Amino acid sequence: MSQERVAPLTPHGESQAATTRRAPVGMASHVLGRQSTRRRLVRILTHLALLVLAATALVPLAFMLSTALKPYGQEFEFPLRWIPQPIVWNNFVEAWNTVPTFTFLKNTAIITFGSLVGELLSSSLVAYGFARLRFPGRNALFMLCVSQMMLPYVVLIIPLFIMFRTVHWIDTFWPLIVPGWFGVPFYIFMLRQYYLSLPVELEDAAKIDGAGVLRTWWSIVLPLIKPALAAVGVFSFVAHWNDFLGPLIFLHSTENFTVAIGVYQFFGEYQVHMDLVMAYSIIVTLPVILVFFAFQRYFVQGIALTGLTGR
Repeated sequence: MSQERVAPLTPHGESQAATTRRAPVGMASHVLGRQSTRRRLVRILTHLALLVLAATALVPLAFMLSTALKPYGQEFEFPLRWIPQPIVWNNFVEAWNTVPTFTFLKNTAIITFGSLVGELLSSSLVAYGFARLRFPGRNALFMLCVSQMMLPYVVLIIPLFIMFRTVHWIDTFWPLIVPGWFGVPFYIFMLRQYYLSLPVELEDAAKIDGAGVLRTWWSIVLPLIKPALAAVGVFSFVAHWNDFLGPLIFLHSTENFTVAIGVYQFFGEYQVHMDLVMAYSIIVTLPVILVFFAFQRYFVQGIALTGLTGR
């Protein structure tokens, strides 16, 4: 008869095999604990770095608000006094009344929303064609379209001015609105990448039901890209609301000026009231801040999902 081997016991009454099996488990838990601590430390340092960057980005806004509340003569004091003494809230009222602010806001809103609607419609339609339609030279045309992003706007100022002067559009809103209705290369690229991340099965089902290309784009695809459209809308709103060069070149009458040109009206020949400049800047910046926070969720989602596809 064969004899069974009995594993020797440890001083605590456990077999050496059980102790050997428990040792790797203890080492693994120790390693996992160290990795968890390292990840927690990295997360804390990352959050601290983000807080520092956020605070740095908020410094100009804090300086602008502090200067806007200072009485005239304290704007250039050194060392800098962050909390004004006394606080002058009347600077906002005076800044509003110094220039026709309501007229400037109305003009800026007309130009901004007119361009925004045109850029959303035209860029999304062109991007859909580049993403879904098959035609000769599609990739070459897309590269030509995207390459226009390398052209700075100042290069186009003189040709655009001559063209708009020929059609008698100078000192009107049309030179600032109409170009947006022909698409923007950056928005076309961004929306095309978003289109490529969508499944084509929904469009195939629409074609089976008899929908054409435009009907499929308008009724099926366009509602699916709301996050990307929100991101493009925020980009377009900020760009046109803050545009200074375009209105400076094409608008000559005070009743047609925008808020960006309105800031320039506070710079006199011999003196500058920085308290009023900062107060007016806060007034015209508030709509941009409100639009960003209103569409922040869609904006971040649109930026995050754009370009996920590798096609």
